[in-house]
Amino acid sequence: MRLRSILLRTILLVTLALAGAHFESAAAFAQEPQTPAAAPAPVDTPFDQAAKEIEKAKTQLAAFQDSVKQNADNDDALVGLATKADELSRAVITISVNLRPRLDQIKNRLAEIGEAPKDGQPPEAQIVTDERNALAAERAQINAVTGDAENLSIAVTKLLNEIIQMRRQLFADTLFKRTEISVSVLDDAASAFVRETGEFAQALSSWAVFVWKFKRFPMFAAIFLSLASALILLSGSYRLFGSYLRRDEAVENPSYIGRLSIAFWSTLIRTLALSVLLVTSFFFLNSFNVLRPDIAPVIGALFGAIGLVYFVGRFVNAIFAPNEPHWRLVRLSNLGARSIGYCLLAMAVVNALDYLFGTIGEAMGSPLVLTVVRSLIAALIIGMILIVASFGKPMLAKNGDPDAPGRHWPRGMAIILRVVGAGLIVSALTGYVGLARFVATQLIITGAVVATMYVGLLSGKAISRQESFGDTFFARFLTRRFNLGPVAIDQAGLLVGLAIYAVALLVGIPLILLLWGFHVQDLQLIAYRLFTEVRLGGISISLLGICTGILLFAGVYLLTRWLQRWLDGNVMARSHVDLGVRNSVKTGIGYLGVGIAAIIGVSAAGIDLSSFALVASALSVGIGFGLQNIVSNFVSGLILLVERPFKVGDHVVSGTAEGIVKRISVRATEIETFRKQAIIVPNSELINGLVGNWTHRNKIGRSEIPVSVAYNADPQQVMDILLELTAKIPLVMRNPEPHVEFLRFGPYSLDFELRFFLADMGDGMTVRNNLRIEILKRFKAEGIEIPLPQTDLTIHRDARPALADAGRDRPDGQEIPGDRPMEEEERPVRQLRGRTADGSLKS
Repeated sequence: MRLRSILLRTILLVTLALAGAHFESAAAFAQEPQTPAAAPAPVDTPFDQAAKEIEKAKTQLAAFQDSVKQNADNDDALVGLATKADELSRAVITISVNLRPRLDQIKNRLAEIGEAPKDGQPPEAQIVTDERNALAAERAQINAVTGDAENLSIAVTKLLNEIIQMRRQLFADTLFKRTEISVSVLDDAASAFVRETGEFAQALSSWAVFVWKFKRFPMFAAIFLSLASALILLSGSYRLFGSYLRRDEAVENPSYIGRLSIAFWSTLIRTLALSVLLVTSFFFLNSFNVLRPDIAPVIGALFGAIGLVYFVGRFVNAIFAPNEPHWRLVRLSNLGARSIGYCLLAMAVVNALDYLFGTIGEAMGSPLVLTVVRSLIAALIIGMILIVASFGKPMLAKNGDPDAPGRHWPRGMAIILRVVGAGLIVSALTGYVGLARFVATQLIITGAVVATMYVGLLSGKAISRQESFGDTFFARFLTRRFNLGPVAIDQAGLLVGLAIYAVALLVGIPLILLLWGFHVQDLQLIAYRLFTEVRLGGISISLLGICTGILLFAGVYLLTRWLQRWLDGNVMARSHVDLGVRNSVKTGIGYLGVGIAAIIGVSAAGIDLSSFALVASALSVGIGFGLQNIVSNFVSGLILLVERPFKVGDHVVSGTAEGIVKRISVRATEIETFRKQAIIVPNSELINGLVGNWTHRNKIGRSEIPVSVAYNADPQQVMDILLELTAKIPLVMRNPEPHVEFLRFGPYSLDFELRFFLADMGDGMTVRNNLRIEILKRFKAEGIEIPLPQTDLTIHRDARPALADAGRDRPDGQEIPGDRPMEEEERPVRQLRGRTADGSLKS
């Protein structure tokens, strides 16, 4: 105690000393001149950040509008500005969306507070009024910011529409721009061509010397890397699609699917391999600084021209097969196939050279007149080729011999070729060189792309037909590798056909759009909008979100299935859990997993379920009427799984159905009878009706065997024999012990019943059969008789002997009834009485 008091005094003195020191320092601080403390830096609220972002977006929009005016005649610059404006539009929409949750919170809180009290009503607390005013002010600010965001989004959308309209007008002006064609123009073009040729030759030679002296190793490294990339693609393609890249000369009559597949895949894969070679070569040469700024566009144009000519050549060889008529996809003669192939190749070479020379002219700074004359010559050549081709005889002869002289074009086709060729020539000569060049280019390249894509679609359609995929090489590989049956192979053919559709469309459509004036940025923007936002009325759907949701749903579902198998095979099986419990747990986990997967998938897809409120209301009405039974069965199924009045494997009796429960689903329960008949019972009937379960808590059940012996048998001996035989059966339970009931004195037998319990009722039939056999053998050995049913015979006759004797002495000779044989109804009546083996009376 003394120590404690000393300790308390010490603590009190230290505390007072510290307090005094604190007060002295505070007084000294108060006497000194104080300087204002620096205010803490203000923290921007989400509202302030949104306002700043809106102001920044307004500044960017003004800059974009000025850039659009300055680059009204530059399509490439307009494409870049359109991409930036679209990004700005998405950023503005994001600002508005980020403020929406706070605005919803404010609205909900104001609804909870209610309106201000009116005149005559009791006043409310001041804190409520202050909170309402603060929330109303904040709501007004958020509405102002969101209003600015909406106005800004409208302005950006208007700018995008202006850019689109300007690009369309620029495209139309380029096509329909007219240039005077005269002798002086041709002279100026010839002199410009000579000067350009000399300048380009000098630039090319100087670059070649420079590369050979200083960039030799980077050039060979770039070529090696590009060749390696192309060879990897080509070797992998040959490994996967080798049978579709080359024709088998030994096949005299190839199938339609084989011809289509080889035409499509050989054209696509080989062209892609060359494209990879050319693109990677240009990429590595440019990355290793081998290409000079004035030479790089020319090399790129050269590679593009080579790719164009190669693609058209592969297309011609795939479709027309000039030297292999049995692989040809169109009905042409050999001479016609070769002539059309040469015409197409010639037009492709002309277009490629026009493109290459145009790029050289741009790199060398050639005058516009030279570009016009080059396009004029290309359009005239292509037009003359079309007109000459229209007078040919390429069609297959009537007798079907490809070596025989062919027939003329169909009349409509010949007219189309002549009109198009004459139109190109007239357009070029009248000064519309840009239009003629564009039509000529699209006629060759777009035509080849569309035809290749159409062949791919036909190939997918042919493979998708029923029982058509099984004859292909890929189907035989799948059969050997995965041991698939005919049905699975046919279903795989449908998937392969859809995949070919997708490849043909995804490759062909972007190429066509690029050829018709679209830029890569345009395609990227279209793809982004297609995959991120598709609006159907007031509903916004994201294809990318939907795909993500589907993948997440599939992933969670597969995880659920794996968890079910793991719990059933590892946890519950090792714990020796009852089969019914295991089934209930598996089913419950399955339903829970599917529900969670559905919620995750819908959330990831970004689907606003509030948009389906009306549908949900209508569905609730349908549930109340038409779907009432289905919902009742569904809820009953959940009750059965949770409450478990019976489980899988139980022996149940429900109405007229008796058997083993095989499966409990959400809607119905499957019961298999002992005759192997499956009965589907709705769950609501099992919940609302009477159901007998022989194996509810366990499988113990009582079994009976009725036994009848003759009256001369000793009852005690019979009972001892039955118990002795029962004791020898190992499946019979000892507790409760077996016993024999002396039931009754029957009409012709003494009736007993042997009763015993089995641990598993499923063994009852086998045990009863074996016991009956042993009882019969033992009774024969002991001399105990099992009586047969007895029959009592009773004969009723009419006593008329006197009348019969008197009738014989009658003078009229009439018979009396006693003198004639007995009729059917007068015959003796026999009554058979006895008992069957189960003791019931039988007459």
